[in-house]
Amino acid sequence: MSGQDAATATATATTTVNTTVTALAAEAGAEAAEERAPSGIGASVPAADTRAKSEGTFPYAADLWAEGLLWAAVLRSPHAHARILSIDTSAAADMPGVRAVVTHADVPGATTHGRRIADRPVFAHDVVRHHGEPIAAVAADHPDTARLAAAAIAVEYELLDPVTDPEQAFGAPALHPDGNLIRHIPLRYGDPEVTGEVVVEGLYRIGRQDPAPIGAEAGLAVPRPDGGVELYTASTDPHSDRDLAAACFGLEPDRVRVVVTGVPGATADREDAAFQLPLGLLALRTGCPVKLAATREESFLGHTHRHPTLLRYRHHADAEGRLVKVEAQILMDAGAYADASAESLAAAVAFACGPYVVPHAFVEGWAVRTNNPPSGHVRGEGAMQVCAAYEGQMDKLAAALGMDGAELRLRNVLATGDLLPTGQTVTCPAPVAELLRAVRDFELPALPKDTPEDEWLLPGGPEGAGEPGAVRRGVGYGVGMVHMLGAEGTDEVSTATVKVVGGTATVICAAVDTGQGFATLARQIVQEVLGVDEVATAPVDTDQPPAGPSAHGRHTWVSGGAVERAAKMVRTQLLQPMAHKLGMSTELLQIADGRITSYDGAFSMTVAEAIEGKELWATAQCRPHPTEPLDADGQGDAFVGLAFCAIRAVVDVDIELGSVRVVELAVAQDVGRVLNPRQLEARIEAGVTQGVGAALTENLRTVSGLVRHPDLTGYALPTSLDAPAVRIVKLVEERDVVAPFGAKAASAVPVVTAPAAVASAVRAATGRPVNRLPIRPSAAVAAPNS
Repeated sequence: MSGQDAATATATATTTVNTTVTALAAEAGAEAAEERAPSGIGASVPAADTRAKSEGTFPYAADLWAEGLLWAAVLRSPHAHARILSIDTSAAADMPGVRAVVTHADVPGATTHGRRIADRPVFAHDVVRHHGEPIAAVAADHPDTARLAAAAIAVEYELLDPVTDPEQAFGAPALHPDGNLIRHIPLRYGDPEVTGEVVVEGLYRIGRQDPAPIGAEAGLAVPRPDGGVELYTASTDPHSDRDLAAACFGLEPDRVRVVVTGVPGATADREDAAFQLPLGLLALRTGCPVKLAATREESFLGHTHRHPTLLRYRHHADAEGRLVKVEAQILMDAGAYADASAESLAAAVAFACGPYVVPHAFVEGWAVRTNNPPSGHVRGEGAMQVCAAYEGQMDKLAAALGMDGAELRLRNVLATGDLLPTGQTVTCPAPVAELLRAVRDFELPALPKDTPEDEWLLPGGPEGAGEPGAVRRGVGYGVGMVHMLGAEGTDEVSTATVKVVGGTATVICAAVDTGQGFATLARQIVQEVLGVDEVATAPVDTDQPPAGPSAHGRHTWVSGGAVERAAKMVRTQLLQPMAHKLGMSTELLQIADGRITSYDGAFSMTVAEAIEGKELWATAQCRPHPTEPLDADGQGDAFVGLAFCAIRAVVDVDIELGSVRVVELAVAQDVGRVLNPRQLEARIEAGVTQGVGAALTENLRTVSGLVRHPDLTGYALPTSLDAPAVRIVKLVEERDVVAPFGAKAASAVPVVTAPAAVASAVRAATGRPVNRLPIRPSAAVAAPNS
């Protein structure tokens, strides 16, 4: 194929893919726009992509196709730690249908990458540091050929002893040139000599939870005639992915374009660079579009997981149950590479005492490298691990004091104006006591009848319990907190454009809707501000200004704020000529129910009439107030805002078999303002269910660093049959005045709180300490004389 022909073919492929993604996304937006009511902030507006997903037209990356398509496969390390002595790709390259084989030697730019610390190789070359690490990639004309060719690559290894215990990482040989310690945070707050009248200690272990995305990772790379490349992936942070890819490809960022396809749900960093980079390299090497659709095993081995964490605690309290001092050591297993470990550790250390007033706190936190699977951003990272530990300590204190667990917590809860152990004042609404009272006072569920017809209610399902008489019911509590937006000096900013043409408004913003409902929220905002019924969101790509990652409730706050500001600017453009003619300011004109009316009712006109024939647009940014890094003593105003949640768990435990059934979770949450009631309820229920998985079943097990059963058979996700009844008892709408709309992040804090509540309830039922998540059957067997 000549160079001109290749350029024509790639341009055609780009056009085909662009047309497919844009058309499908536009179809989804147009279908959503047909729903005329309800509308605006506070209404249960249907999700913008509901019809497209239900009809199968949502543009997932796994469904994309381009002319001249090749298929990719990646060779991954079968070892957790080994030295690479040689890589022979000749057998793979000689196979019919194979178009290219790439290794570390073929990376034209930076050979390592990482959003925070660039310590992760594109392809391993001298040593492999974890099971499943990429070593080479193949492009072929058929997916089976690509997989066979990848398997034909001969790699000679010298096996090395893996470092799998994070406690041994301090004295082990360095796994990386920077050493094994990623970050150490000592937090010192108050007087270290103070002691309490009652002291309890505990050792807690949190397992490795996988984000287990609904669809495994997939992507398409299309070379451009100018020597650049376009990546079509379910990215949750397209501009960061673009910059990272451009550095590895040896290209300027403007020659790499990331187009966000439909995201099939995300509770973590949805698309790991280890999947994107081989695609782009193969497309640049072959001059053809290249597609990769990962298997579930590859997905488990390739992406990051929740940090396994070891926590040691000592709580001091007075005789009345008021906390005096908390001492803690937190050790987070980062796996082979740094990724988000520094940020996760900061959250863990800062929230180590929980949403409680603690006059004196001394916490040591470490994040270390091992040869275990890499850890990274998963919803509620850092906060979830410490919540399980400090709530375990509160249960121990309550038992030592002979006090009700809810009452002990109420004596110590944070409120607005209190100080965190980092020295930061809680300036946002903190209705923790109100949340806890709401779940405590909510009616308990009825006990199951002891009849054969109701055996399905017993732990383990039908015939799951040995004897109904062995079942004990327990009630426990969890109170959790998370931070919103980035932390420690992260520059949070988002840009949005609102255009009104021909009676239809379009929102252009690079905020990726990962299932949190941003596309729906953007439509509600424009409907509220402009009174326009038909609102669509443009497909996301890196030709748009950056909006940042989809995490920590950012897009509700930052991107939603940018959309609101842009819509208000368009509103001014629309109303200014009318106000001038009427001799009044625009503030005296209001838009409601699709009409523009003056304050005195003398002027009235429909919005449709006002915008007919006009083209209006405006671009705006939203940037919250700055934060600062934690200092050498763990002090500093590191967080923009906080969100809180209280959960009461009711469980039935078979004390002979150790099986646990979660009967009900009563939830009270600090939400700031309800923007979409139905969507908010769904987000809370989903977060609670994910937390139940972390409490009872989800643990990606490893043996000597090797992942056991990397599939959905060996990794036990909770199903609809495992999901408990979730009762949303109270949503506290106390608006945060510094946040657009006053709303707070909704989905992370129930994930953080639910595991602690379930563990607390199992303690109540069995009398055992329950200091490990997920809870093992042996830990749910009743203690003697309980």
